[in-house]
Amino acid sequence: MSTANHQNPEHLNVITPAKIDWQTDDTGNMVPVSGEFGDVYFSHADGLAETRHVFLEHNQLPERLAHLAPKQCFTIAELGFGTGLNLLATWQLWRQLRETNPQLATARLHFITTEKFPIPLADLTQILALWGERAPELMAFIKPLLAAYPPLISGCHRLSFSHDNLTVDMWLGDAAESLSKLVLDHSNQHTPYIDAWFLDGFAPSCNSTLWADSIFAQMQRLSHPHTTAATYSCAGIVKRGLKQHGFQIKKVRGFGRKREMLTAIMTNAESSDLTDDNNSHNAKKEKTYSTFDNTVVIGAGVSGLLTAWSLASRGITVILLDKSAPLAGASGNPRALLAPKMTPIHHVDEHLHTIGYLHSSRLYRDLNQTAVQLNTEPVLELTGALDLLIKANIGTEQIANYPDEMATTLSHEQAQITSGLKDQDLSENLYLPQSGLVNPKALKDIILTHPLIHFQQLEVTKINETEQQVRIEGIDENLNTVTMTVDNIVICAAFESHQLDERVFDCRKIRGQLSWFTPTVEQLAKLPKIPLKYSGYCALFNAQTGDDELNTVVADKPYLLLGASFIRNDTITDIRDEEHHISRDKLITAIPEMASVIPADTSLWQGRAGIRTQTPDYHPIVGQLANSQRIWTMSAMGAKGYALAPICAEALADMMLGSFAPLSETMLARLSPNRTRLQTPLI
Repeated sequence: MSTANHQNPEHLNVITPAKIDWQTDDTGNMVPVSGEFGDVYFSHADGLAETRHVFLEHNQLPERLAHLAPKQCFTIAELGFGTGLNLLATWQLWRQLRETNPQLATARLHFITTEKFPIPLADLTQILALWGERAPELMAFIKPLLAAYPPLISGCHRLSFSHDNLTVDMWLGDAAESLSKLVLDHSNQHTPYIDAWFLDGFAPSCNSTLWADSIFAQMQRLSHPHTTAATYSCAGIVKRGLKQHGFQIKKVRGFGRKREMLTAIMTNAESSDLTDDNNSHNAKKEKTYSTFDNTVVIGAGVSGLLTAWSLASRGITVILLDKSAPLAGASGNPRALLAPKMTPIHHVDEHLHTIGYLHSSRLYRDLNQTAVQLNTEPVLELTGALDLLIKANIGTEQIANYPDEMATTLSHEQAQITSGLKDQDLSENLYLPQSGLVNPKALKDIILTHPLIHFQQLEVTKINETEQQVRIEGIDENLNTVTMTVDNIVICAAFESHQLDERVFDCRKIRGQLSWFTPTVEQLAKLPKIPLKYSGYCALFNAQTGDDELNTVVADKPYLLLGASFIRNDTITDIRDEEHHISRDKLITAIPEMASVIPADTSLWQGRAGIRTQTPDYHPIVGQLANSQRIWTMSAMGAKGYALAPICAEALADMMLGSFAPLSETMLARLSPNRTRLQTPLI
């Protein structure tokens, strides 16, 4: 038996939070020290000045960032996120440069960072409060960083600070493993590379793993000629590692009492033929980058809306087409329950549902801030949710290692109080404190306010791709033939995607009807207080102003939502009384005490039926179509569009623009429109 089999798989992917010790420095200030490695997180003298000296100045960032072209993306990779000080200093520099260089309005900064022992939020808040006192100019960056800081779960967490055109990908876990997951897509005309490295692990004498050959090999793989690197360390292991992996190194004056530090420039990138013999530390020549001006997105459901949002956030003009109206199809329910489909924690870093749920939750909370500014309804109502584990492939033991803020198990008494259920056995449960109800109409309204997104009603009848562009023909609401020519198109038309282009897999079609009714005051007192998951789900919600645009509801009235039916190969969307009863039966079978509360007469119930689209392996379809340069697709979200579409749209936009996606190579292969599982038609 191999030694690997002796390891407890439950612990392979469990993140160990950093242990913070506090020590007094020479000036009497308290500074944080790593309990694992016994090294300080930043200089006792002036950590911020050291960050600026070592990483910003010696990667020539002020000059290089100021000279970016419109829509160009500059990518920094950092080894050792630590307290986030390097990110905060870089962010501040980037904002200053954008304020003084108008051509940077559409340029983007992508900051990729790795951390094996991330600092818990409470400790990080305390540490950054000190920096807020020492350097008040950082407070404008500390607050949004803490608000977006993810639960400490293995994998990639994408934090989007769209106001500053800044994307932060925080890869939690082993650094070499995280870097190995970054995809260099050579099939794309513009392959992403790292432009500058911040080598900021603890000193090699304290933590040699961040200075191992496997790290330097990944640096070589991910760099291009003229990629720079900087580090405070001049240890032999660092100099040898950089030299052996294609970097030319140079010692320069260190910060403060440190006599010297290292800078480096890539002269022998593994993935590039270097024809330029300029081995100096002149980093002005940057890699080529991908850009285009406009894209058509076909289909204005949740996939199309989020694809439009991700592209528009990168400065791309988007024409969003739909044969009828935004959210006219399966995405237009009164509410969508945002709750994770859990997996044992040793799978979590490659589990699309977890990564997607966490990203969606961050995005919708950000958009809630936008809703406040626009004086519109919130996108996400944070209610929490309780999974009764009736139809779940995971038990309470398998989620024990998750951070409590993502998933935990309540005691039977707590579960009764939280849910309002009186008779149910709730000893087995999964409480999801960050879950909530998404308002699709509110999300749609905010997305359509983006100045670069233009909706147009058009039924597309023909798509023709040439080497330079894509030509689309369609019929508008006045039955006129309309033709348009664009740089790219993305097909987001659910089960009709295959009709638009046969290279999109012909998915399984599943009819789902959601039901809702207005409870009486007496019923309202006995209904579950938070959303519940069982073999279906139910949730109370109050209708908001404008909800009646999509569904039969009255503003300010309460409703109980139940769903959903699951009828294969049925694409008719009429409302059926028997499916109201299916949803009622699911609820009272799971929770018998509801039998006397939920009316058996469903004649006054409302409903909405949509057609979900599903692949044989249950993964969405995201990427470029075979033998195409300009036609992409994002479809087959099943019943999880509001959880999966935001992260899939980010990955798709990155692929289209030649940036690093927030998903691993393995995950992107699972989503590929051309994957093996999609080569055999469904029977």
